Amino acid sequence: MLRNYLKIAFRNLAKNKISSLINICGLAVGMAVAMLIGLWIYDELSFNKYHENYDQIAQIRLLATDPNTGITSGGESTQFPMGAALKSNYQPYFKHILMSYWSSDYTLSFGEKKLPVKGQFIEAAVPDMLSLNMIKGSRSAMNDLHSIILSQSTANAIFGQEDPLEKSLKIDNRINVIVKGVYEDLPKNNRFNEVRFFAPWDLWVASNDWVKKCENNWDNSSFNIFVQLRPNVSVETANAAVKNFFIQYGPKELKEDAKKYKVELLLYPMRQWHLYSEFKDGKPEGGRITFVWLFGVVGIFVLLLACINFMNLSTARSEKRAKEVGIRKAIGSIKGQLIQQFLSESYLVVMLAFILSIMLISMSLSWFNELSDKDLSLPFTKPVFWLISLTFMVFTGFLAGLYPAFYLSSFQPVKVLKGTIRSGRLASVPRKVLVVIQFTVSVVLIIGTIIVYQQIEYARNRPIGYDREGLITVPMNDPNYTGKNELLRNELLNTGMVSEVAFSSSPLTAVWNNIGGFSWKGKILSWNQVLPLRTFRTILEKWQAGNSLPEEIIQKLLLQILQV
Repeated sequence: MLRNYLKIAFRNLAKNKISSLINICGLAVGMAVAMLIGLWIYDELSFNKYHENYDQIAQIRLLATDPNTGITSGGESTQFPMGAALKSNYQPYFKHILMSYWSSDYTLSFGEKKLPVKGQFIEAAVPDMLSLNMIKGSRSAMNDLHSIILSQSTANAIFGQEDPLEKSLKIDNRINVIVKGVYEDLPKNNRFNEVRFFAPWDLWVASNDWVKKCENNWDNSSFNIFVQLRPNVSVETANAAVKNFFIQYGPKELKEDAKKYKVELLLYPMRQWHLYSEFKDGKPEGGRITFVWLFGVVGIFVLLLACINFMNLSTARSEKRAKEVGIRKAIGSIKGQLIQQFLSESYLVVMLAFILSIMLISMSLSWFNELSDKDLSLPFTKPVFWLISLTFMVFTGFLAGLYPAFYLSSFQPVKVLKGTIRSGRLASVPRKVLVVIQFTVSVVLIIGTIIVYQQIEYARNRPIGYDREGLITVPMNDPNYTGKNELLRNELLNTGMVSEVAFSSSPLTAVWNNIGGFSWKGKILSWNQVLPLRTFRTILEKWQAGNSLPEEIIQKLLLQILQV
């Protein structure tokens, strides 16, 4: 019976080549778009899931509420001493508490070869916390102070086919390290994808005098803290425990201000880092998850349009197949068999459309990856892909063929064979409804596209306060140019292609550092500004009391005066 259904279906497709081609191509394009969107959504939802401890990893954020405005703000910058205080008082909650500096641009040197890469200095347990797949070496490779672990692509770029283990490198031409491990490159949908090496936090402290001076300094918020919860501890439980950290375990001189500004610690779990990157009152609320829902709805609408188009084309040819229905019913076919026949034709069209959509996706995937800044691929080797695809085809075939199957199978054989079949007054209502829905969705998508395009053009061309024409930002990552700014400026100006050169610690489009301490009458101070002012006030009180000031205190006082 099934073979007979398929034979009739193929004959009908071959007999009506143009309409069949329109049906298959229209459905294939809709399926291809929906599948591309599905791949993008899957990539977004699986962000950072490479790590085995995905649900237990979090980052410490500091929140404070302005008593005058009631506005709560926060950030991921933390103080050096906070790491030690957390380790001393919260071990039952955390398996790992890792101090870290920001991922930054560095230059790795091996002989005459220099490679600019992003790297991160972090405590030695990071390979275990991030469950790095160590190709060479072990997850304990960073226990050595002068160690470094490289991503596989970085190791290949520096050493080629040589074994990188125990090879000596220099970071920024000043920090000597030895390669102790190589780990598998992290996928593109990962927070640490751009980080090409990890080096010990203790080495960063030992190599930078300004970091050493921050060891007991609660004024400087220049660092990150990552934590991994113990298996039996939830994020909510840990958040409740660390919430009042400053009041319970913070320095005595800050506890009063911590109460005034309602300073709290918040665990920002890894599962929210990517999709919930926007904050309201200091807490994650919204972000890319909005786009996931938006594109999901768009994908559903596109597939719905393709299915409606299929239904309309099928029912439009219903009169041509009326005699076939009448004859089949006259010789004994029941309605259920006719429904199966028409559904089998629908599934055949869907299968052909699915094959064509796979071809379309394969041809357009590289372009789509470039557009979306992704590294997507069709996961042919994963059973879950074929299971989802099969479910997708069954659902689409049933949805696309449901109305034509029931509509065509409802014809009465006597009226059909006499040629007196007439559609009832309400017979055309479903088609009209489908056409209205199709055009409504199409118009909404077109209007939405136009609005988004206009917003992008406005954002691209809006006044920003300076002339962007001809401006180029060049990251200075080569240690050979350290202290040679004027030489570089003169060389660039002498080329005749550069009119002016300016050096900065951050690009024009971002602010990487801020300093509190500026004040005027009536100014509302934030918690970040209270920290240095508190230290400044303490120094002045000691000086007014007639106490002699050590040289370090005098230097700190002068620094505060310069800031003001």
